[in-house]
Amino acid sequence: MTPGLYIVGTPIGHLQDITLRALETLRDVSLILAEDTRQTRKLLERHGLHTPMRSYHKFNEAARAEEIVARLRAGEAIALVSDSGMPAVSDPGARLVATCCEAGLPIAIVPGPSAVTSAIALAGMPARGFVFAGFLPHKSGPRKRELAEWGRQTLPVVFFESPYRLLKLLDEVEAVLGPRELFVGRELTKHFEEHLRGTPAEIRASFAKRPVKGECVVVLAPAAKGSGDLPDEEDEPTEA
Repeated sequence: MTPGLYIVGTPIGHLQDITLRALETLRDVSLILAEDTRQTRKLLERHGLHTPMRSYHKFNEAARAEEIVARLRAGEAIALVSDSGMPAVSDPGARLVATCCEAGLPIAIVPGPSAVTSAIALAGMPARGFVFAGFLPHKSGPRKRELAEWGRQTLPVVFFESPYRLLKLLDEVEAVLGPRELFVGRELTKHFEEHLRGTPAEIRASFAKRPVKGECVVVLAPAAKGSGDLPDEEDEPTEA
């Protein structure tokens, strides 16, 4: 196999959602760098692959970079995967990619499923494009300030959110942007996949008698062009 770093997209839920090229790459490389080896092992076992793995996540990526670069210089082919979707997109990997670029090492992309484009397709919000915002800050003050900024966008904005913070996010969207339309995709491509559309209050009401489970993708509807209904920065609540 041609030496280099292979950035490999993996399923966002359903383990059959993987390309033939991705399977071939994961089979033929000498090593797979995995965000969580336990998660990636499920994928490999489903498809009968036995390639060696090493963990590569946000807590060890700096320490592992020198070793990985040395192995690539020696002529190895190494794959980089995250738990789901594309590495380096709200997941570990960007630092390694940058290091390989600086070192002049070959990099190849093996594209795969994306929760971002899946959510945009499901949201049904016609637009000439969209904005990807990733994860919002955990603290309420910074989250509300970012929501105010994203709320001025005249394109749909895509967020990732954990099930533990989704209800809080809905409350904050309502507080900052009012009854702005949202799409929430929960457990995309999995058995209990769910699509919710409506105002923050309407979506929150659907969880009145059940907990939120599974990773969520949220699409915020664009602001009306020329809209001036967002609060001025000095009127935004400050964090206690």
